Amino acid sequence: MAKSFSRYVCQQCGRVSASYMGKCPQCNSFNSMVEEMVNEEPAAKSSVAKSGLGTRSRPQKIGDVTSSAEHRIAVPIGEFSRVLGGGIVPGSLVLIGGDPGIGKSTLMLQVTMEISKGTKTLYITGEESEQQIKMRADRLVIKGEKLPENLFLVNETSLPIIFSHIKEIQPDVVIVDSIQTVFDSDYESSAGSVTQVRECSAQLRELAKGQNISIFLIGHVTKEGVIAGPRVLEHIVDTVLYLEGDRYQSFRLLRSVKNRFGPTSEVGVFEMNGSGLKEVTNPSEAFLSERLFNAPGSSIAVTVEGTRPLLVEVQGLTSPAQFGNARRTPNGVDHNRLLMLAAVITRRLGLKLVEQDIFVNVVGGIRIDEPAADLAIAIAITSSYKDIPLEADTVFIGEVGLAGELRMPPQIVIRVKEAQKLGFKKAVIPHSSKKSEGMPKGIEIIEVRSLSQAIDYALQTKRA
Repeated sequence: MAKSFSRYVCQQCGRVSASYMGKCPQCNSFNSMVEEMVNEEPAAKSSVAKSGLGTRSRPQKIGDVTSSAEHRIAVPIGEFSRVLGGGIVPGSLVLIGGDPGIGKSTLMLQVTMEISKGTKTLYITGEESEQQIKMRADRLVIKGEKLPENLFLVNETSLPIIFSHIKEIQPDVVIVDSIQTVFDSDYESSAGSVTQVRECSAQLRELAKGQNISIFLIGHVTKEGVIAGPRVLEHIVDTVLYLEGDRYQSFRLLRSVKNRFGPTSEVGVFEMNGSGLKEVTNPSEAFLSERLFNAPGSSIAVTVEGTRPLLVEVQGLTSPAQFGNARRTPNGVDHNRLLMLAAVITRRLGLKLVEQDIFVNVVGGIRIDEPAADLAIAIAITSSYKDIPLEADTVFIGEVGLAGELRMPPQIVIRVKEAQKLGFKKAVIPHSSKKSEGMPKGIEIIEVRSLSQAIDYALQTKRA
């Protein structure tokens, strides 16, 4: 009879400890240690060997290895295909995470219904019944079309039974919704624990590689915004996608943070409506559609997500602090970045922001992480403080340094071309000794060396 013992595992980094600790010494997260029971089993009975899904490996010359990267499964949904790098790679393991209710299951059901028109697909649900999935599919199907015949549904959470279903159906694509509900009875810990998530994902990976089946895992997200379970889960899979957005906003962003078969940081934009998620082919125009022209504190930034340039409206608002220390409240930008920009404006421009509450918002519910939006954020804050509107046909691109200097971001030509395509007439960018070739015609380029010069131009205080 197999013996069992208890141990504590960090849900964030997977560190194992014999006793409980309030703070993980490896990742410094608090209250992340969870107790689990482990069986003392021989190594031969664990993982892939017991599932019978492994294949005998054989070394090959690199020149003899055939690549399947060019033989992707086509996805009619263009935004989803863009994020994956051009389609679904056979034998890949993809993890999709997002907040509860953000639309993960809806998006994957839409993708499944589209690819099932020519590919056999198995949708495994552990949280909903087959009837519930069918009701959602009836709502998502286009009027006049029939549900695909190659789409199979099953409600199951036991991993060995899931393997038997896959062996029987022989699908090309499998969706597991969600990985936190799947369990293996050989482990005493409950479904969703660190051990269950890690071991079940590892066995599904071996299935994908051995049988050349593409598997999508839908994963829950913790309140800190990371995939529930150990971070090693992100190393097991080939691709990690996050579905982001405010549930009170209609726009959703599908962001690639890891992709072994395509570019990382690629973004697909969707809009949630009554018939599911509709792809937005021109997101810049959608984000700027409700913009109020000639309003103080409103500037346009050009950010690049993967290979796609996006124009977004950045709003800044300053207000005299009423209670104690002034607040810095960002929405869509990094909090530490906002603190740095406020300090640079105060120190280098002489504006008294110490007694001002500062609010910064990126319209559309999206998040900007790259420093190329620094100039637009600083311009929006200064415009609100001085209550001077900015020209509506001007975009601001540049990284702000601690000395108040401006630095050139990468892919400046792509950013300016996107602004020119949307009808903007002027672009304020950092001065560079290396003249960029390929700048589009029809848009005026204003080169400035410092944040002070950019402010003077934008607010028309010292323009020649």
